[in-house]
Amino acid sequence: MNIYVDSSMSDDSRRSEIYSGSVFAHSPSPNSLKLCRLAQAMIEEVFQPFDPLKVHNHISAEKCAEILATLKPRFIHHSESKQCIQGMLADLGCDLSQTYFDVPRMRTAFPGDFLKSGIAYAFHPHRDTWYSAPYCQINWWMPIYDLNSENCMALHPHYFDRPIKNSSAGYNYHKWNLESRQNAAQHVKTDTRVQPRPEEPLDLDPQVRMVCKVGGAYQFSAASLHSTVPNTSDVVRYSIDFRTVHLADVRSRIGARNVDSQCTGTTMGDYLKGTDYSHIPEEISSMYQDGTEVLYAKA
Repeated sequence: MNIYVDSSMSDDSRRSEIYSGSVFAHSPSPNSLKLCRLAQAMIEEVFQPFDPLKVHNHISAEKCAEILATLKPRFIHHSESKQCIQGMLADLGCDLSQTYFDVPRMRTAFPGDFLKSGIAYAFHPHRDTWYSAPYCQINWWMPIYDLNSENCMALHPHYFDRPIKNSSAGYNYHKWNLESRQNAAQHVKTDTRVQPRPEEPLDLDPQVRMVCKVGGAYQFSAASLHSTVPNTSDVVRYSIDFRTVHLADVRSRIGARNVDSQCTGTTMGDYLKGTDYSHIPEEISSMYQDGTEVLYAKA
């Protein structure tokens, strides 16, 4: 796996490298810092008077889940969130008329076993392609507050082109949206929702733990195996992630190779155009439909 730091590579070349398993790390930019400051302000408002990095020492897991259930959707739908993503993409040379992104999500990872389910789900090793993501999807991840190697996210590069026995065949994105997404906050102690998982022992070492500055971001393929690092620090980790696809790659079905994903459904309807937030044209997104979007359509 190659790791490029502040590369001047064109977006076309960068995407090609990412589809091959490379990772790109970017220094903080004015737009990424603005997004993090927005997130910080929202976090500190809801957890006051407590330090949000130590909030687990002051309130119950149930109360924390209740607060996050309101906070996270507010951040997702805040108008400034999308504007900051637009700016980040433009700063890195992405063609906004061809680049589509999904809404940025706020994630949390609490120390120990305080809150690891539902609204603060601690992700086991997985590929996003097990969750119905297209193989041309590129993941973006960035910390909201300072982090360290004890509370970040890990990549497991030796599994990029190595099949893993997994339960993705039982996952359908449209069914998930219909039955499981909205009740995340109800899962405080355990999480019984269907989540694609490895079904064989994994050797997670060597692993790459990316520790960047607040507002720093890194990109990797949706096909890359990654996981939430067990938080052995004494502070909460807050992060932001979002995903992009390039219309030409969507149309041409260019992307990482599928080595083991068997899920159904597609996330193609989630992406918003970098210029005007319109969705991917139906004649193109329909290439990724398999009929289950009708089967699980809401009444």
